Amino acid sequence: MPNSGDRFRLDGKVVVVTGATGILGRLYSQRLAEAGARVVIADRDPENCRQLAEQIRAAGGQAQANPVDLSQEASVEDWAREILDSPGRVDVLVNNAATKSPQFFAPLEAFPLDDWNHVMAVNVTGMFLVLKHLGPSMVAQGHGSVINVSSIYGVVGPDQRIYEGSWYEELGGPINTPLIYSVTKGAVISLTRHMATLWGPKGIRTNTLTPGGVSSGQNSAFAEKYSSRVPLGRMAQAEDLVGALLFLASDASVYVNGQNLIVDGGWTAW
Repeated sequence: MPNSGDRFRLDGKVVVVTGATGILGRLYSQRLAEAGARVVIADRDPENCRQLAEQIRAAGGQAQANPVDLSQEASVEDWAREILDSPGRVDVLVNNAATKSPQFFAPLEAFPLDDWNHVMAVNVTGMFLVLKHLGPSMVAQGHGSVINVSSIYGVVGPDQRIYEGSWYEELGGPINTPLIYSVTKGAVISLTRHMATLWGPKGIRTNTLTPGGVSSGQNSAFAEKYSSRVPLGRMAQAEDLVGALLFLASDASVYVNGQNLIVDGGWTAW
């Protein structure tokens, strides 16, 4: 029987991370590798995937790049086949990918249907396709952990007041939480519960990791208003989510299935 610390280790496990080169995905991939996992870096841009895999290997970890377009089933099918050829199995699947559309922050009455379909194709349909094409191999081996990443806005509605005076440097403009984001993140939680009951008897645990607002370049006006709504008094740092991820990925959560682990500093406790 391993000691309590060892139960959080991932030595010998193959972990697939979608959306791996994003703000959170990059950190997740690095920390999973540090915990001993062989990490499959999956994102749309092949060069970004290659560079991250090289960085992890340079730091002494194990990683390989397997780019994929989650909005296209043919791409997901070929990608899954490549993974099952080498490294040959999946022990942990982190469904982390999410996307924005060209007019992601447009008001509801002007939100284009094409943008709605684009976000849905990655955030929800893409997750379905990954489960469809990688999941059966996990079922066949009789063990595994699936972690679907949602958001607090899949649990509660956004407080519109915090967006007054907001600005996001990376996007060069104000931000909000569009309806499509809340809808897709709510769908993730429902998907988790369904898969937990469908695949639980086959040895596959499926859980949701739900982050609160993460500091990632928002201006001070937004950060102050957001933090005032959090009992811990601040936005999350990306590192704050790592412990929860490692818990769900590892044998430390061997009897946890169908749950939504919310890491939001207490936002949803009000």
